Amino acid sequence: MTKRALVTGVTGQDGAYLCKRLIERGYEVHGAYRRSASSDFWRLDYLGIADQVKRVPFDLLEPSNILRAIDKVRPQEIYNLAAQSFVALSFEQPIYTTDADAIGPLRILEAIRTVDPSIRFYQASTSEMFGKVQETPQKESTPFYPRSPYGVAKLYAHWITVNYRESYNLHATSGILFNHESPLRGTEFVTRKITSHLALIKHGRTTPLELGNLDAHRDWGFAGDYVEGMIQMVQADQADDFVLSTGEMHTVREFVIRAAEVAGFRLHWEGEGASEFAKDDAGNTIVQIKSEFYRPAEVDTLLGDSTKARTQLGWKPTTTFQELVEMMMIADLDRAAKGILRV
Repeated sequence: MTKRALVTGVTGQDGAYLCKRLIERGYEVHGAYRRSASSDFWRLDYLGIADQVKRVPFDLLEPSNILRAIDKVRPQEIYNLAAQSFVALSFEQPIYTTDADAIGPLRILEAIRTVDPSIRFYQASTSEMFGKVQETPQKESTPFYPRSPYGVAKLYAHWITVNYRESYNLHATSGILFNHESPLRGTEFVTRKITSHLALIKHGRTTPLELGNLDAHRDWGFAGDYVEGMIQMVQADQADDFVLSTGEMHTVREFVIRAAEVAGFRLHWEGEGASEFAKDDAGNTIVQIKSEFYRPAEVDTLLGDSTKARTQLGWKPTTTFQELVEMMMIADLDRAAKGILRV
């Protein structure tokens, strides 16, 4: 029998890559999306699978809609990737973020318990839950200390998933994923903001790339590798929580410098802090630091230890930091050259 999977957040980066991997494994894939959001399926088109994903209207804030959708699709697996996923926006919209990112997963779990408790559930947790890190590197047993409404909301969803697994014997798993990027990342995220703006500057844009904290350290991997880990978690005999990470840490500054090199810029840095900027060999300002892009409560360092996933699931990342930056920068240079770059 063909397996059916329901993937929420199908218009996002992870949703698109996950759908592709599931289709390649022979699944019937139903992609859940929120009608009031941007119903733009360009990522599915980019991966060549738009016609192979059945689309399901789905809203994390509406329990009756969730219940009907799950009852109609009757999936064997549900991957909940939908969320208000912008950390900075969560400070401006903390209540909505909490409703969608914390209570939304609870509504899905309740629907699973009602419709079919045998459905396997994946919750997209996040390294932002570690926030003000209590140890380095961070693993499944590291105490959480979120530093944003987004991180706090995701932490509730993480623990309620654990609670439903233990209370009702659901196969409910949380993947604590560290930063994972790709050419399909939204331009609101710093990595795509960097590559998209540099590509536009390369093709004649005069406005410099404006950034905040260049010295934030992140563990960056490729989203295509990480969705494979999601599938492996759901396929495991026992539900559990797993960290997915590369175990390598790089700064935002390193990402900028490498992306600029791929784009053909050699950067020369001047000033410091919120007054720092970088020029190219011709004296044009390419990067400008702005204090408004600093977070109210900064997460300075995130570094993951994915030993558990590597040993128990056999998962491992296959894309290096350098390859990731080059992949993203080349893709945006190509989009800019064709006049189709989205910002």
